Amino acid sequence: MKTLIKTAALVAAGATPAFAQDGDREGWPESFTVGTASQGGTYFAYGSGWANLVADELGLSGGGEVTGGPMQNMALVHTGDAAFGMTTMGPAAESLAGENPIAPGLEMTNACAIFPMYQTPFSVTALSSSGIESISDIPDGARIGFGPAGSTSDTYFPRMMDTLGVNYERRNGGWSDLGGQLQDGLLDVIAFAAGVPVPAVSQLEVQTDVNIIEFTEEEQAQLLEEFPVSEFEISADTYSTLEEGARSVSMWNFAIADCSLPDSFVNAVVDVVMSDNERMVNIHRAAESTIPENWDKNQVLPWHPGAAAWFEENAGADISDDMIYSSDS
Repeated sequence: MKTLIKTAALVAAGATPAFAQDGDREGWPESFTVGTASQGGTYFAYGSGWANLVADELGLSGGGEVTGGPMQNMALVHTGDAAFGMTTMGPAAESLAGENPIAPGLEMTNACAIFPMYQTPFSVTALSSSGIESISDIPDGARIGFGPAGSTSDTYFPRMMDTLGVNYERRNGGWSDLGGQLQDGLLDVIAFAAGVPVPAVSQLEVQTDVNIIEFTEEEQAQLLEEFPVSEFEISADTYSTLEEGARSVSMWNFAIADCSLPDSFVNAVVDVVMSDNERMVNIHRAAESTIPENWDKNQVLPWHPGAAAWFEENAGADISDDMIYSSDS
């Protein structure tokens, strides 16, 4: 069942946004949705937040929609069923290549990058009472929750566990549900790929003692060699449980848009999100990385022309023509 979190914003007389004053709104939608992921995860909190911010600033009705995560968001945006979404670079590359499990063989080329979000670290959590303090401590046949089916976690974390020699029983579900199952003893481990702090993990910390498990240097090196990930450290101040930084790996996330949306509309959306980072950090701390200079972290998706123009004008971005979407191409 889909959940839609909406805000309806009315533009008061005399308070019309500058975008409406400075240019026309021809072709702009009256409402929009942003594909996020399951409740309890970072995508949902972050995505619903920027959707509401944009709706409020531009005088539109809009909000975040619960989805299966990056793979489904690529499909929803490509088909025009959602104006916006959020995805991770790995699933984006697979979707462009026609390898999205939702529609095998369909090259999802109508999903365009609009702004950088944050890095998604891959992190492992267990109850302290389990005695699991490292990847090598995970027992054979452990019940591991990998997040919603088709999510970045579910797509890559099982492969990572295979690479690291872990034998497990695979479980799927929303982040909040999996956190509850771990606390109730129905799971042994949860393996999250999500921006930190992950709301479900923060909630667990309040209710019980947990171990946030880092990769060893050798394990990290294995993952860097096998997967499209980068080195990452989960800083000690991310969770009260951590006494020092935790070694991890990560993938970049980008917001995406239906490539056919008007340039002026997408430009205005990007301006709202990127022009005031403090507002975004208030939505979710992961947005500390939602800054203009991270435009270059997209090496996969075509840029929406309206977004490309914003970064070229405001961040000195040098985006090659072949990386900007054209309806003629």
